[in-house]
Amino acid sequence: MPEKDPCPEVVGPLKEYCIEDDGSGPPDGGGSPDVGGGGLTDGASDHVKDLAESLIKTIIDLLVPKKAWAPETSDHGLYAPFLWLGQHIAVAIFVCVVVVCALTAWQGAPRLRQMGASTGWTLVAVAGMASIPGAVMLLNRATSNAFRAAFNSSESTLFTTIRTDLKTGADSGNPVALLIIISALVVALAFAALVFMTRQPAILAFVCMAPLVLASLARGGDMTAVRRWAMRLLGLIFAPFALLLVSPFVTLAKGSLVMDAVLLVAADALMLRMIFHGVPYIGPRVAGAVRNMVERNIPHPAARAVVRAGAPAFYEQENTPRTPRTVDTPGRAVTRDRGVLLAAYGVKPPARPGRLTTASYVAKARREEGDRQARAAQVSAVRRQARAAAGNPSATRSAPPAPATPPTRPGPTQPRP
Repeated sequence: MPEKDPCPEVVGPLKEYCIEDDGSGPPDGGGSPDVGGGGLTDGASDHVKDLAESLIKTIIDLLVPKKAWAPETSDHGLYAPFLWLGQHIAVAIFVCVVVVCALTAWQGAPRLRQMGASTGWTLVAVAGMASIPGAVMLLNRATSNAFRAAFNSSESTLFTTIRTDLKTGADSGNPVALLIIISALVVALAFAALVFMTRQPAILAFVCMAPLVLASLARGGDMTAVRRWAMRLLGLIFAPFALLLVSPFVTLAKGSLVMDAVLLVAADALMLRMIFHGVPYIGPRVAGAVRNMVERNIPHPAARAVVRAGAPAFYEQENTPRTPRTVDTPGRAVTRDRGVLLAAYGVKPPARPGRLTTASYVAKARREEGDRQARAAQVSAVRRQARAAAGNPSATRSAPPAPATPPTRPGPTQPRP
């Protein structure tokens, strides 16, 4: 029985070696096994594409996870205690309003209107407390689907363009370009993880706070605290859509992996800015800590420029013209929102005047000292010119002195986290 020829089962360049009769070496036009259609190079390229696909999928899952950390139902073990507390606070406030209206019934119609408003708003508050988890779940799911459609659906979206350029881009076979795009994806993954670790706990905290905030409606429908709470929560949920700012530039970068990497770097700056503005209370501190870490450990000016674009320099508390922006410390931001909530309950907390933190005060003092030195230098230069003009007018007319340049102003220091 003749032996079966094994050569048809061999794939790749080695098949040509197998079918050679003399076995003297590679066939005509042959070369190393990794040259030619397929082989080791294409295998490595496939591994790079799989790695890029895995990184892109992880980035999207971190930015807009399909399931948030927040409870999905009102009977969840984490949400139920807050729901019980909020409902009892609302009922207690309603009872107090009814008692007060009964004791002052001689005032007539105003008290009746107050009791009617309290009754209606108490029912609204109790019903809203039970519906908040489901509403947040549906909103988070809609946000996730919309984000994936905006960044991963057609050929003109960012991540789909990166996948296409890995296959057919002008530099898709360049190992340096592949290294650049993979490095950019890894850095974007780190920023996406930071967004996830700050955004999800914040959404959980604000959902659990919902019964306590909605209970303030029972007093008569004061929406101040509810609006502040809703603004914070919606800002957290819709924060990833800040990355849409890079979408108009996707078509310009199409066809080049290096340009795709530049867009990813811009997305990194937007993610850091997303934390700065979108995460209440601790967002500026977290973004500032990332900026300080990068500036201490990475000397490259491009990396420093990216983190400075994402986390701008700021002073805390005071806001005066022609100075960097100011933000509240986490403790003061919580205190101000707590004051709004207490005001909705009818409690007027004492006003607490703010002051600069130590780092911001040092930066402000340095800046003011630089301004004083600049003004002193200008005054000295004008006086010298006046004395020279009084002593030798012809020399002054023939050769006017050059204006003095003020010294550079020291910039604000980034406060320690």
